[in-house]
Amino acid sequence: MAPSPQGDANDAARYWEQRYQAGSQPWDLGQPAPPLRAIAQEFRAQKITGTMAVLGCGRGHDALLFAAAGLTVTGFDFAATAVHQARSLAQQHQLPVTYHHQDIFTLDATWNQTFDYVLEHTCFCAIAPHQRPDYVALVHRLLRPGGRVIGLFFTHSRSGGPPYGCSVAELKALFCPPLHLISLEPAIHSILSRQGEEHVGYFQR
Repeated sequence: MAPSPQGDANDAARYWEQRYQAGSQPWDLGQPAPPLRAIAQEFRAQKITGTMAVLGCGRGHDALLFAAAGLTVTGFDFAATAVHQARSLAQQHQLPVTYHHQDIFTLDATWNQTFDYVLEHTCFCAIAPHQRPDYVALVHRLLRPGGRVIGLFFTHSRSGGPPYGCSVAELKALFCPPLHLISLEPAIHSILSRQGEEHVGYFQR
Protein backbone atom coordinates (compact mmCIF):
# COMPACT_ATOMS: atom_id res chain seq x y z
CA MET A 1 0.00 0.00 0.00
CA ALA A 2 1.22 3.49 -0.79
CA PRO A 3 2.21 5.68 2.17
CA SER A 4 -0.16 8.30 3.45
CA PRO A 5 -0.19 11.59 1.51
CA GLN A 6 -0.02 13.32 4.91
CA GLY A 7 3.58 12.14 5.45
CA ASP A 8 6.67 14.10 4.45
CA ALA A 9 7.21 15.39 0.92
CA ASN A 10 8.98 12.23 -0.24
CA ASP A 11 6.18 10.02 1.10
CA ALA A 12 3.57 12.18 -0.59
CA ALA A 13 5.41 12.12 -3.90
CA ARG A 14 5.67 8.33 -3.76
CA TYR A 15 1.99 8.04 -2.87
CA TRP A 16 0.82 10.04 -5.90
CA GLU A 17 3.40 8.52 -8.22
CA GLN A 18 2.13 5.04 -7.31
CA ARG A 19 -1.45 6.14 -7.92
CA TYR A 20 -0.56 7.32 -11.42
CA GLN A 21 1.50 4.24 -12.20
CA ALA A 22 -1.38 2.01 -11.07
CA GLY A 23 -3.93 3.99 -13.08
CA SER A 24 -5.84 4.67 -9.85
CA GLN A 25 -6.93 8.24 -10.54
CA PRO A 26 -10.63 8.65 -9.71
CA TRP A 27 -10.18 12.43 -9.54
CA ASP A 28 -9.06 12.47 -13.18
CA LEU A 29 -12.11 12.89 -15.40
CA GLY A 30 -10.17 12.22 -18.59
CA GLN A 31 -11.16 15.72 -19.69
CA PRO A 32 -11.28 19.25 -18.25
CA ALA A 33 -13.74 19.83 -15.42
CA PRO A 34 -17.02 21.19 -16.84
CA PRO A 35 -17.11 24.27 -14.56
CA LEU A 36 -13.67 25.22 -15.87
CA ARG A 37 -14.81 24.78 -19.47
CA ALA A 38 -17.30 27.60 -18.98
CA ILE A 39 -14.56 29.87 -17.59
CA ALA A 40 -12.19 29.05 -20.46
CA GLN A 41 -14.95 29.85 -22.93
CA GLU A 42 -15.22 33.31 -21.38
CA PHE A 43 -11.46 33.78 -21.74
CA ARG A 44 -11.64 32.81 -25.38
CA ALA A 45 -14.69 34.97 -26.10
CA GLN A 46 -13.10 38.03 -24.46
CA LYS A 47 -9.68 37.26 -25.99
CA ILE A 48 -8.06 37.33 -22.56
CA THR A 49 -4.38 36.43 -22.58
CA GLY A 50 -1.66 36.17 -19.96
CA THR A 51 0.33 33.62 -18.01
CA MET A 52 -1.20 30.86 -15.90
CA ALA A 53 0.25 28.36 -13.42
CA VAL A 54 -1.59 25.08 -12.88
CA LEU A 55 -0.54 23.60 -9.55
CA GLY A 56 -0.74 19.84 -9.14
CA CYS A 57 -1.60 19.69 -12.83
CA GLY A 58 -1.81 15.89 -13.07
CA ARG A 59 -2.26 14.70 -16.64
CA GLY A 60 -2.82 18.28 -17.78
CA HIS A 61 -6.43 18.33 -18.98
CA ASP A 62 -7.18 21.70 -17.37
CA ALA A 63 -3.83 23.15 -18.46
CA LEU A 64 -4.60 22.21 -22.07
CA LEU A 65 -8.03 23.79 -21.79
CA PHE A 66 -6.63 27.21 -20.94
CA ALA A 67 -3.74 26.91 -23.37
CA ALA A 68 -6.30 26.31 -26.12
CA ALA A 69 -8.12 29.44 -24.92
CA GLY A 70 -5.00 31.52 -25.57
CA LEU A 71 -3.07 31.64 -22.30
CA THR A 72 0.59 30.80 -21.77
CA VAL A 73 0.35 27.89 -19.35
CA THR A 74 2.89 26.27 -17.03
CA GLY A 75 1.99 23.10 -15.10
CA PHE A 76 3.65 21.68 -11.99
CA ASP A 77 3.34 18.22 -10.48
CA PHE A 78 5.63 16.05 -8.36
CA ALA A 79 4.44 12.76 -9.85
CA ALA A 80 6.82 11.95 -12.70
CA THR A 81 4.27 9.74 -14.46
CA ALA A 82 1.68 12.50 -14.40
CA VAL A 83 4.12 14.97 -15.96
CA HIS A 84 5.15 12.47 -18.63
CA GLN A 85 1.51 11.85 -19.54
CA ALA A 86 0.75 15.59 -19.52
CA ARG A 87 3.61 16.28 -21.91
CA SER A 88 2.40 13.51 -24.22
CA LEU A 89 -1.14 14.94 -24.24
CA ALA A 90 0.17 18.43 -25.00
CA GLN A 91 2.15 17.04 -27.92
CA GLN A 92 -0.89 15.16 -29.21
CA HIS A 93 -2.98 18.34 -29.07
CA GLN A 94 -0.10 20.45 -30.42
CA LEU A 95 -0.40 22.93 -27.58
CA PRO A 96 2.71 24.61 -26.12
CA VAL A 97 2.19 23.91 -22.42
CA THR A 98 5.35 23.80 -20.29
CA TYR A 99 5.43 21.20 -17.52
CA HIS A 100 7.79 20.92 -14.55
CA HIS A 101 8.30 17.79 -12.45
CA GLN A 102 8.57 19.51 -9.09
CA ASP A 103 7.04 19.76 -5.64
CA ILE A 104 5.16 23.06 -5.69
CA PHE A 105 6.34 23.85 -2.16
CA THR A 106 9.96 23.88 -3.36
CA LEU A 107 9.49 26.48 -6.11
CA ASP A 108 12.20 29.09 -5.65
CA ALA A 109 12.06 32.88 -5.80
CA THR A 110 12.63 32.98 -9.55
CA TRP A 111 8.93 32.13 -9.90
CA ASN A 112 7.77 35.04 -7.74
CA GLN A 113 5.23 37.35 -9.42
CA THR A 114 5.45 35.36 -12.66
CA PHE A 115 1.79 34.60 -13.30
CA ASP A 116 -1.36 36.53 -14.09
CA TYR A 117 -3.46 33.54 -13.01
CA VAL A 118 -3.09 30.49 -10.81
CA LEU A 119 -5.54 27.71 -11.59
CA GLU A 120 -6.61 25.49 -8.70
CA HIS A 121 -8.35 22.16 -9.23
CA THR A 122 -7.67 18.97 -7.23
CA CYS A 123 -4.42 20.24 -5.70
CA PHE A 124 -5.74 22.11 -2.65
CA CYS A 125 -7.95 19.12 -1.79
CA ALA A 126 -5.08 16.64 -2.24
CA ILE A 127 -2.43 18.18 -0.01
CA ALA A 128 -2.54 17.55 3.72
CA PRO A 129 -4.83 20.13 5.40
CA HIS A 130 -1.98 21.44 7.56
CA GLN A 131 -0.23 22.56 4.34
CA ARG A 132 -3.04 24.85 3.27
CA PRO A 133 -1.59 28.07 4.74
CA ASP A 134 1.66 27.31 2.88
CA TYR A 135 -0.35 26.76 -0.30
CA VAL A 136 -2.02 30.17 0.04
CA ALA A 137 1.35 31.82 0.69
CA LEU A 138 2.70 30.11 -2.44
CA VAL A 139 -0.06 31.28 -4.77
CA HIS A 140 0.24 34.79 -3.34
CA ARG A 141 3.93 35.00 -4.22
CA LEU A 142 3.47 33.39 -7.66
CA LEU A 143 0.89 35.98 -8.68
CA ARG A 144 1.73 39.36 -10.12
CA PRO A 145 0.04 42.33 -8.42
CA GLY A 146 -3.56 42.24 -9.59
CA GLY A 147 -3.24 38.56 -10.54
CA ARG A 148 -6.01 36.11 -9.75
CA VAL A 149 -6.56 32.64 -8.40
CA ILE A 150 -9.26 30.75 -10.28
CA GLY A 151 -10.29 27.80 -8.14
CA LEU A 152 -12.65 24.86 -8.39
CA PHE A 153 -12.76 23.74 -4.76
CA PHE A 154 -14.16 20.57 -3.19
CA THR A 155 -16.51 21.80 -0.45
CA HIS A 156 -17.82 18.44 0.77
CA SER A 157 -18.14 17.76 4.50
CA ARG A 158 -17.06 14.11 4.57
CA SER A 159 -14.28 13.15 6.96
CA GLY A 160 -10.90 12.01 5.75
CA GLY A 161 -9.39 12.26 2.32
CA PRO A 162 -7.98 12.91 -0.14
CA PRO A 163 -9.93 14.67 -1.43
CA TYR A 164 -10.06 16.67 1.80
CA GLY A 165 -13.11 18.89 1.99
CA CYS A 166 -13.22 22.52 3.00
CA SER A 167 -16.09 24.81 3.91
CA VAL A 168 -16.76 28.16 2.28
CA ALA A 169 -15.99 29.87 5.57
CA GLU A 170 -12.64 28.06 5.81
CA LEU A 171 -11.72 29.05 2.25
CA LYS A 172 -12.46 32.69 2.97
CA ALA A 173 -10.45 32.59 6.21
CA LEU A 174 -7.47 30.92 4.52
CA PHE A 175 -7.25 33.09 1.41
CA CYS A 176 -8.32 36.47 2.79
CA PRO A 177 -5.84 37.94 3.62
CA PRO A 178 -3.41 37.86 1.87
CA LEU A 179 -5.74 37.83 -1.15
CA HIS A 180 -8.96 39.68 -1.83
CA LEU A 181 -12.16 37.72 -2.41
CA ILE A 182 -13.89 38.49 -5.70
CA SER A 183 -16.49 35.71 -5.63
CA LEU A 184 -17.05 32.23 -4.22
CA GLU A 185 -20.19 30.54 -5.50
CA PRO A 186 -21.53 26.99 -5.93
CA ALA A 187 -20.43 25.42 -9.21
CA ILE A 188 -23.32 25.02 -11.64
CA HIS A 189 -21.78 22.68 -14.21
CA SER A 190 -20.37 19.95 -11.94
CA ILE A 191 -20.43 16.32 -12.99
CA LEU A 192 -23.22 14.33 -11.34
CA SER A 193 -21.07 12.73 -8.64
CA ARG A 194 -19.76 16.15 -7.54
CA GLN A 195 -22.93 18.21 -7.71
CA GLY A 196 -23.43 20.24 -4.55
CA GLU A 197 -19.84 19.61 -3.50
CA GLU A 198 -17.90 22.17 -5.55
CA HIS A 199 -17.49 25.94 -5.43
CA VAL A 200 -15.88 28.23 -8.00
CA GLY A 201 -13.77 30.92 -6.40
CA TYR A 202 -11.92 33.98 -7.64
CA PHE A 203 -9.33 35.65 -5.43
CA GLN A 204 -7.09 38.56 -6.37
CA ARG A 205 -3.68 39.69 -5.22
